[in-house]
Amino acid sequence: MSVGVSWWTLRRRVLALLGVVGVLLLSVAVAEAVVASKNREYTDVLLMEVGPLRVQGQEMLNALLDQETAVRGYAVTADPEDLAPYEQGLAQERATAQEIRQLSGKYPEIVADLQAVEQQADEWRRAVAQPVIETTRTSGTEAGQALLTDETRQRFDEVRGAVAALQEEILTARQATARNVEQTGNLLVILLIVAALVVAVAGIALLLALDRMVLRPLTALAGQVREVVTGDYTHRIVGGGPPEFQRLGADVDAMRQRIAADLAEVREARERIEWVNTQLQKQAEELTRSNRDLEQFAYVASHDLQEPLRKVASFCQLLQRRYAGRLDERADQYIAFAVDGAQRMQRLINDLLAFSRIGRLTAGFTEVNMNNLMAEVAAQTEPARQYADAELTWDDLPVIRGEEPLLTNLLVNLVSNSVKFRRPEVPPKVHISARLVGEEWEISCQDNGIGIEPEFADKIFVIFQRLHAKDAYPGTGIGLAIVKKIVEYHGGRVWVDTDVPEGTAIRFTLPARPEDVTAAQADQPAGAVAPDSDAEGRDGGEQPEGAGTVGADADPDSVPEADDQAAGAQRSGVARQGGSREAVGGDAGSGSGETGGMKEAVR
Repeated sequence: MSVGVSWWTLRRRVLALLGVVGVLLLSVAVAEAVVASKNREYTDVLLMEVGPLRVQGQEMLNALLDQETAVRGYAVTADPEDLAPYEQGLAQERATAQEIRQLSGKYPEIVADLQAVEQQADEWRRAVAQPVIETTRTSGTEAGQALLTDETRQRFDEVRGAVAALQEEILTARQATARNVEQTGNLLVILLIVAALVVAVAGIALLLALDRMVLRPLTALAGQVREVVTGDYTHRIVGGGPPEFQRLGADVDAMRQRIAADLAEVREARERIEWVNTQLQKQAEELTRSNRDLEQFAYVASHDLQEPLRKVASFCQLLQRRYAGRLDERADQYIAFAVDGAQRMQRLINDLLAFSRIGRLTAGFTEVNMNNLMAEVAAQTEPARQYADAELTWDDLPVIRGEEPLLTNLLVNLVSNSVKFRRPEVPPKVHISARLVGEEWEISCQDNGIGIEPEFADKIFVIFQRLHAKDAYPGTGIGLAIVKKIVEYHGGRVWVDTDVPEGTAIRFTLPARPEDVTAAQADQPAGAVAPDSDAEGRDGGEQPEGAGTVGADADPDSVPEADDQAAGAQRSGVARQGGSREAVGGDAGSGSGETGGMKEAVR
């Protein structure tokens, strides 16, 4: 028996209970429909048959009374007009009798009483009414009145008694029909009460069943789950009640076992991770110490190598000046090689020293006006620009937080690179622009030089990385590495934009001040440059207010626009050369200062 009960799932039990309740309610509904039909039938009989029968019974009595009254009046007056009610009453009697027969088809007792009334009325007319009418018409009123005796009155009373019996039978039928209506109505009420009781009992049974089959097993299961939640992952969970809850308990217990196994693995993994973290922390400390030692070594090495290198370079130069032309040609070549190597080594050491100092010796961040900074950049790059007949322009630049010497070095390296890697027979043009992108300023250095192939876009920022022979372009290959280190020190990033139509565009980002970001969000970005405005400045278009220009043969009032065909020819020349570049630090020059206007010419 227990096996059969356990086979009854919760769904089956609920469906069985609902099925029983549904059958009971359906039975009650069918019974109510039948009783309601009967009630309506009895009501229709009461209203459409029995009710009109009472009226017709009264009409039958009135028709007979009219006949009796008309016969008595005619016996007194002998006036033929007094017989009109008699004829009308006779016609009314027959019509009423016909109507009563139609309405009393279900009541044979009423039909029998009607026949008795008609028989008594016919006998009264044959024995009383017709003789009185004939006698009055032939013998006069006295003879007619003589026939109206107590016996004739008694005969009419018999007719009236028959009509009374008919009305009594009609009343009996009406009362019986009314009782049927009342009984069916009461039965409907009883059936409605039964239906309500069925619903109430079914609801109570459902609540008790849910409490026994759902709430109690779930409460027990939840209690076991809470024990597991408190940390007792070894507690076995067993479901009770219907098979669904038993399977649910088994699934939850399987999940508990899986979680317990995973937790065990997590504990082991955590122990391993803690051990690995300890080792990593030791390695990080070792790397920090090693980097510090390497930086110190690079600084000390580059600093301490200055003195012997200066001596070697000085004596090589003395040998070159004193013995140049006195020895053979090969000796002069050897001396020239020694002087050149010493000079290149001196530049390399200086650049390495500058690279090692970035971020080590800091004066703290301040607000730096990039427009004022560009004046210093123009002054430091003036000799190289005069030699190459180069033009330097810039837009209205923002104010950022940073170290002014490092930012100056950054822009000097970019401008010097643009001037150095120029195309033959093409005057270099360098343009600096900025725009606000999100919470960063994106600053671009655009030129019309030889350009950079896309596959070398990341390689050029590696220290000592050269893409040309040392005879093709001077330098140590450390300039763009310094640029990258300065940008990253300020919290930005640097990259090469390979989508420019000609030349090279090196872009880098620097964090914007909060007030600049707020102002840009409240209105259109103030001080930001449109994405293609650098191209306009590069091609010699109009400069925005506050922009500067430094270049050879620059007109103070306007800059000539670049010819599209010439630009296309320059781009094709870059493609033929397939050039790339390296960075060199620009030498500080004693250039002219700012003129205070929008442009500055250096010749």
